[in-house]
Amino acid sequence: MEVQIQTLQSTVQVFDGDVPLSPQTMAKIVRAVLQAVNDQEAHRQRVRAEQRITSEIGYEIEESN
Repeated sequence: MEVQIQTLQSTVQVFDGDVPLSPQTMAKIVRAVLQAVNDQEAHRQRVRAEQRITSEIGYEIEESN
């Protein structure tokens, strides 16, 4: 569908929202979501490890005083 406003022309493509995604597109989405979940879990584990180290250092400092 073309729309003309004075000298501007544009082609608009309309897609039905109920059309299922292609297997390739669905696979890309799944990979992206899984990567994001894995990244969040890795970050959570790093934070937990850093908190353990900080707690252990604080405990050792308290014991030495």
